Amino acid sequence: MDIFFTYLTQGGFISTIVLVWLSVYFIITMWIYISRSLTLANWEKVEKSSLESLLKGVAKIKRNSILSKCVGSREHNIATLSVCKSVAEKKATSYLSMLSVIASTSPFIGLFGTVVGILDTFSKLGSAETASLSVIAPAISEALVATAAGIFVAIPAYSAHIFVKRKAYEVLSVIQREIDLLHVASPTESVESKKKYEF
Repeated sequence: MDIFFTYLTQGGFISTIVLVWLSVYFIITMWIYISRSLTLANWEKVEKSSLESLLKGVAKIKRNSILSKCVGSREHNIATLSVCKSVAEKKATSYLSMLSVIASTSPFIGLFGTVVGILDTFSKLGSAETASLSVIAPAISEALVATAAGIFVAIPAYSAHIFVKRKAYEVLSVIQREIDLLHVASPTESVESKKKYEF
């Protein structure tokens, strides 16, 4: 931890910006991961309950399922159920792009801080009378803190992206099973309308 404080106090304006930026990224990553994991786990529980009731022969979708909000009391067909699934997919995968951006840009932000730190070190050494390894090594190790911080932020962001994406897939697969059951259970839809909505 001492090296981080040394980096902040001696690093300068760019170093501070880099570490603050990466800190904000880390906080956003943790917030997205925790909130999306809890939301998707609860949503999956609701959809599984609705699927179980459909499997038991209940003709209607449970009220708290996302499909009930799309279909309502109207007759459901392939097109309506496809739109419902698209809405669910958009909702389930929200914030994934943010996690992807954080995971891919964090190492570059850290590398930028390191490059600026090394340039600053060499410019100070150029004006100094003596330059030895005992002077250069600590300055370069302090500059490498930014790269380490960038990697430290990128790993949880990438992991969170994978976990949230998997959880969203699980929710959408339950919704797809519900749609399949509803489609099979809907005898009122004519063959012509089925052909009309085939993609």
